[in-house]
Amino acid sequence: MRDGRWRRVGRALWRVVAVWGVSTLTMLALAGILPDFKLQSDDGDSATRIAITAALGAGAFGLLSALVWPLLVRALLLVPALVLGLLNFFLNGSLLLLALRMIPDGRGDANAETAVVVAAVMSAVASATGGALAVRDDDAYRRRLYRLADRRRRRADGARSPSTPGILFLQLDGVGHDVLTDAVGKGLMPTVARWLGRATENPETPPPPPTHRLTPWRTDWSSQTGASQLAILHGSNFDVPAFRWYEKDTGEVMVSNRPASAGELQRRAVARTGDPGLLADGGASRGNLFSGGADQLALVLSMAARRGKENRSRAGYFAYFSDPANAVRTALSFVAEVGREIGESTRARLCRRRPRVSRGGLYPFIRAFATVVERDVVVAAVIGDMLAGRAAVYADLVAYDEVAHHSGPTSGDAERVLRRLDRSLALIAQVADHAPRPYRIVLLSDHGQSPGETFRARYGLTLADLVRAGCGLPVPRRARRTHSGAEARSAVRAALRRPVEEGAGEHRPQRHAEPIVLASGNLGLVSFPDVSHRMTREEIDLRHPALLPTLANHPGVGFLLVRSEEHGALVLGARGAEVRLDDLRRADGADGPDGLGPLADFGPGAADAVRRTDSFPHTADIMVNSWYDPQEGEVLAFEEQIGSHGGLGGAQSRPFLLAPLALSPAVEDGGELVGAEAVHTVLRRWRDESRGQHKACDQHDTSVDNRRPDPAPPTAFPAADHAVQDKTH
Repeated sequence: MRDGRWRRVGRALWRVVAVWGVSTLTMLALAGILPDFKLQSDDGDSATRIAITAALGAGAFGLLSALVWPLLVRALLLVPALVLGLLNFFLNGSLLLLALRMIPDGRGDANAETAVVVAAVMSAVASATGGALAVRDDDAYRRRLYRLADRRRRRADGARSPSTPGILFLQLDGVGHDVLTDAVGKGLMPTVARWLGRATENPETPPPPPTHRLTPWRTDWSSQTGASQLAILHGSNFDVPAFRWYEKDTGEVMVSNRPASAGELQRRAVARTGDPGLLADGGASRGNLFSGGADQLALVLSMAARRGKENRSRAGYFAYFSDPANAVRTALSFVAEVGREIGESTRARLCRRRPRVSRGGLYPFIRAFATVVERDVVVAAVIGDMLAGRAAVYADLVAYDEVAHHSGPTSGDAERVLRRLDRSLALIAQVADHAPRPYRIVLLSDHGQSPGETFRARYGLTLADLVRAGCGLPVPRRARRTHSGAEARSAVRAALRRPVEEGAGEHRPQRHAEPIVLASGNLGLVSFPDVSHRMTREEIDLRHPALLPTLANHPGVGFLLVRSEEHGALVLGARGAEVRLDDLRRADGADGPDGLGPLADFGPGAADAVRRTDSFPHTADIMVNSWYDPQEGEVLAFEEQIGSHGGLGGAQSRPFLLAPLALSPAVEDGGELVGAEAVHTVLRRWRDESRGQHKACDQHDTSVDNRRPDPAPPTAFPAADHAVQDKTH
């Protein structure tokens, strides 16, 4: 026992000496490269003296980083995330300047700009060296995680570890069921493949037994994060007809990813269900549009517009930025991702790929935020939640959705994002092995994405232009681009504490006769603001006789939903097709006289999805769903996206649930999970099973709780408490 203790002490000392030595060499190299950084007196020194000076400076910088840095970051937790990331560079440089002042005889000196560069390089090198040495020591890795878990547990409540399993819901935003299975088949997601029992490291070795089951589900007509996640977390998405819509009673345009709109939608859902949400009673919400009733929040959009203490949780930021190397690594990865996007978009333009959308302006930075900063902070927060033993965690990773919108759902860009997301899942699973309680990891998506070019690219006009033409209004010579509904843009604003509303005031009509036209992927909404009620088909025909025929007969339009004073809800299609919604086939098999009518290509559940939306108080006067090609699975987005979601048609309506076998099946054999509210019911049941230790949880091997008695050595080591190390950056 004593010999083992001395060996552990010896290995720890060896790591300290090795990191110190590498840092010293790094400082010497930088002193030789940078003209404004010196490690000798004005009269010159011997090589030995310069080396001693470098060793003293590296040692002082290392001590200051270990002792002072966590205190500085904790003092700055209220600073917005991106500002804190930039401020880290200057604080890191200040620590280096202080370390140089500690060298005797004033032999170390650097100006402020050079100090920032030197500190960043030294932090990255020291972190990489320490991680490389520690990752080879299995005992040190396990002891570190156990120590972190024990410290977190004592800090939380001083109680012993809970015996009931916790549950972790990880949302891969926009990853459809077919995209996931294709990625597993291509070897892009080995972690998910192992959960499904479909892959091994060696092709000659039989695959491991599955620990999870995969279940597809079907979204509502509004197949987008605002509707899906609101229902998943709060149990209701009633009266959410699209990503954005106009409300005649308030004169406001609701946009799901606006902080104010998200907060109002959450309030309405809670009022309707009378329940705070899926994550009430000890849960955590990370990177979501809505809180789910959680106590612990980070990057939650519905809370971003508030200034109270309840939304000041910076646990994720502290866990990540407590090591200065994390800020450096994330910043370097951010820059690399910006460069990667510029290179990919340039290549697509030079090769004249089709379909293609503009990817200039701020988009490279928004993409880098979603694929690097948001991912790193959210994953670090999830790791901290598990080590703190929280009962339930729901986290949204938006990286794939953001890239697929602009590069395409099956593009090489999107596949590379899936590969990096799988590495994040592997890291989370490794940490779950050492958490103070067992965790059941549920992977899910809120919707998929359907490919296809934009309506504007194919026809040279936007949906708004087509509506204006049908109303006899002048149409601009050049079609204007529409906004993208991607979640990452507002997540950037929330992180910067700049809740300036996207499109705020933009759709307030200057002349009451002009309609308001909004786009949500391949779903369009047309509203007449000067009429206080939902206009009937007869009123629309009386005012604009050519409008409905113009829309219904356009080749880029699949069908329309309008309400008739005489016939009730009507579905209109090309060549005069007109069917009462009540006469369309229902999912239970009851056939109307016209079967599915204009909805025939959209699947057997389309009529029920449209029927439900028709019942919403804020459904638009005219609901427009784009054309859909069932053979190719393509739609036409009314926004500037070549991978879109928001309406009916193709993979966008088919997300997935991937849950441990220890939990009861999502649906009975042969059943189908329809609607995000049904998903909430399933997740609520699974959380109850975890808390109550139902019999269904004991029918399988405990290994599905993501705990192994002797975990294999990790492939990556967190450089600091709960920090995220991603070697693919």
